[in-house]
Amino acid sequence: MSFVDKVTSTVTGAGRAAGIGRAREPIGVVHVVDPSRLNWLYITYNTVEELVRTNTLGKIRTAAMRRYRWADDRTLEVEVRAGERFPDGEPLTAASVKRSFDEQLRWVAPHPPGTAFNIDRATRCEVTGERQVRFHLPAPDGLALGKLRATHIMSTRFWDELGFGYARNGAGEGRW
Repeated sequence: MSFVDKVTSTVTGAGRAAGIGRAREPIGVVHVVDPSRLNWLYITYNTVEELVRTNTLGKIRTAAMRRYRWADDRTLEVEVRAGERFPDGEPLTAASVKRSFDEQLRWVAPHPPGTAFNIDRATRCEVTGERQVRFHLPAPDGLALGKLRATHIMSTRFWDELGFGYARNGAGEGRW
């Protein structure tokens, strides 16, 4: 039984029909309301990976990225840290980085609170090895590393099953 099935069974009481628990009807309804417009930040930053993070002083630090190198003023080469995994256990690879980067380019504004944090839409991500990617920027961008903080890397399961509402809405924008 998946985690979602277990939660659904607990909330609705469905598992009780099979002899688990006492009642056969739903045991109640759970209403979750968070009026904070920033709640998505907590969820995002605690369920996805990023190549870089910031420390308490605001300095860029490697996270899922082991190291980086500027090949020239428009080409950023990144090595993904060995052994990184998503919460669902899937290994984080260069292919994960590319897919997440490409998926987020579908959005009108990948980082709505500050569009200045969006990497130029003409940027391309190329997988050059199991743990290596190369970002080809259309112009020099001294903030590219910082912008990677807003490039969230999700597992295959996330993109195939949830994907910020693509299946339901046809896009990643709009209300949940």
